[in-house]
Amino acid sequence: MRYLLCFTLGCTILVACAPTPPPLDPELALILKGRELFFSETFNGNGRTCGSCHPAENNFTIDPTFIASLPADDPLFVAESNPDLANNFENPTLMRNVGLILENQDGFDDLANNFNQRGVPHTLGLATSVASPQGPRTGWSGDGAPGDGSLRSFATGAVIQHFTKSLNRVTDVDFRLPTDEELDAMEAFQLSLGRQEDFELPLPLKNVIALRGQELFNDATTGKCFACHFNAGANASPDIFGPNAGNLNFNTGVEDLPDQPGDLFGEKNPPDDGFGNPGNGEFNTPSLIEAADTGPFFHNNSVETIEAAVGFYDGESFNNSPAGQLVVGATGSGIELDATQIAAIAAFLRVINTIDNVDETVRTLQLTQQLLPQPIDTQPFLAQARADAEDAIEVLNAAHLHPLAVRDLNTAVAHIDAAIAGQDESIASAITALQTSRGRMLDETAMQKQSRK
Repeated sequence: MRYLLCFTLGCTILVACAPTPPPLDPELALILKGRELFFSETFNGNGRTCGSCHPAENNFTIDPTFIASLPADDPLFVAESNPDLANNFENPTLMRNVGLILENQDGFDDLANNFNQRGVPHTLGLATSVASPQGPRTGWSGDGAPGDGSLRSFATGAVIQHFTKSLNRVTDVDFRLPTDEELDAMEAFQLSLGRQEDFELPLPLKNVIALRGQELFNDATTGKCFACHFNAGANASPDIFGPNAGNLNFNTGVEDLPDQPGDLFGEKNPPDDGFGNPGNGEFNTPSLIEAADTGPFFHNNSVETIEAAVGFYDGESFNNSPAGQLVVGATGSGIELDATQIAAIAAFLRVINTIDNVDETVRTLQLTQQLLPQPIDTQPFLAQARADAEDAIEVLNAAHLHPLAVRDLNTAVAHIDAAIAGQDESIASAITALQTSRGRMLDETAMQKQSRK
């Protein structure tokens, strides 16, 4: 304990005070600044922030269930209250019922006819998923940013598209653009989210169904999933597409599904032309590691569950698509999966999602411990950790996987609740419970042996 000397009426008084915390690492300070901007800065616009569509408590994406939990005056619904945004800014029916956000990927010249309705891609694992030989891949079609396509440009484009007070979109009237310093900070924050490196498959999984799913995923004659999702990430297999494959675009035939979200609700929703202007029908390859708890799936939220997303590749829409024909050309046949194989691959994706979720929850709690001496509110970090642990429980329970791991995750949630209530020492107990749950799903001894090879 340090003491301050105070002098009052000739008397010396010793006043105890807490030790001065060490300065934050400059990189961490930049990330924290970016986080504050991401969730709080409106850029003098309509009240939205980046977190309006990418909330931390919902895996940095939105879906109809989450949207239904928001108050009526949430900035996400600004098109319902601002007359200047009533037409051609959003489609409230498709937003509330399908989770679709209106995008003018090909410009603002014809707002009534030239638009797309797209789901909100999460911002997890961007450090591993946006690199491409053709330049950065951001957004569902890989061209979601103006200019050079980078994350910094993506933030600028998002402000112009989604933060404006009117459809005129006049800079310094309807919004202000982020400064270079703000763009640097928000980029650092986004790149810090989620995994910093891909998994190395195969993993020594303990669940036999998930283990079978992993085999099918990596099988060149059955699932063939690894070709475009190498190591279950967003990058293509270097064995098939070359050493610099990176993140690629494909036309997988999602737009050819017989029931499109807009059609079901009787709302105008023109076909999405994908990458480019005019588009070529291709869309960006997302990572699958985070998939199970970031649905709905595909660029237009066309299916709800991870099982349905896997099943899509067994259907005619995919197998008749350019991407499907590419698979036929490379392997001699399309993808044919039966119900048990679809369930097994989905179980594999659920388990690796949960493992990653546990890892990220631990990382968030460790960051919280690091920040405790600082004059920083750690409640948002604890809330994010709690939400991530709850997601892991939901992902496993939905397919009746790893009940003992679920028990440990519930224990972790209880400890996080205690930490939220002010018992800082409970953070360590939560981390222990999370690590125990991880050990239920993954053979840690085999992992260590594998890493030593």
